[in-house]
Amino acid sequence: YMVSGALAAALMGSRLLGVRRLLMFLIPAVGISLASELLGTSTGIPFGDYGYLSGLGYKIAGLVPFTIPLSWFYVGLSSYLLARVALQAGRHWLIHCEAILLGALLLTAWDFVLDPAMTRGLIPFWTWFQPGPFFGMPLQNFGGWMLTGAAFMTVANLLWGKDQPVLNRRQLLGPLVLYVANFAFALLMSLGSGIFAPAGLGLLLGLGPALGLWWSAPPAPSHPEAVEGEAAPTWQALEDPGWARVK
Repeated sequence: YMVSGALAAALMGSRLLGVRRLLMFLIPAVGISLASELLGTSTGIPFGDYGYLSGLGYKIAGLVPFTIPLSWFYVGLSSYLLARVALQAGRHWLIHCEAILLGALLLTAWDFVLDPAMTRGLIPFWTWFQPGPFFGMPLQNFGGWMLTGAAFMTVANLLWGKDQPVLNRRQLLGPLVLYVANFAFALLMSLGSGIFAPAGLGLLLGLGPALGLWWSAPPAPSHPEAVEGEAAPTWQALEDPGWARVK
């Protein structure tokens, strides 16, 4: 499931962003999330004191399953591409920061639903050694998620530089489907384990905003020369009222 999600995101990202920009997101996402997870499972920083069990595949350095950085990548990519809709409506210099924070929030909202099911469900996949108030996990965990997600999204944004992607509603359907599919999977796991409260929180902060962002994106251009999958216009093209026609 996690490997398939990463492959789907890679195919989708190469089509929407091009291979170069995809790699500029994939490498920081996998590298930073792996470093954060290795640090977390070794020291408890930044997520809290936890450890992975044996159900998620081969463990890197005996600590972090290789599938974990892949899940950070593909859900992070979907979250950030949806959050970047804000870039198309704003002009002030903080708009990039807002998109990064919103993307990190969408990513963290997924964990609101996923983490309780993966630790307190019928088949646990990791365990918390540091008890906390949110279904046995510390609130520090969510700060770690926000920090890690914002870190690799920031790096990707800086690497993209002036070549920033702008996607319309039709192009964002892929990221939306990938996000919703993973959210629904976590939601069903939580509900199936009798864990209901995190589901509501995730719907409020994750699924609802993701659907709203997708709907607020500009519609696909109706010009006959615009073909689905063409490279999106850059950030500078937004200054031109005809930006939606730029290939």
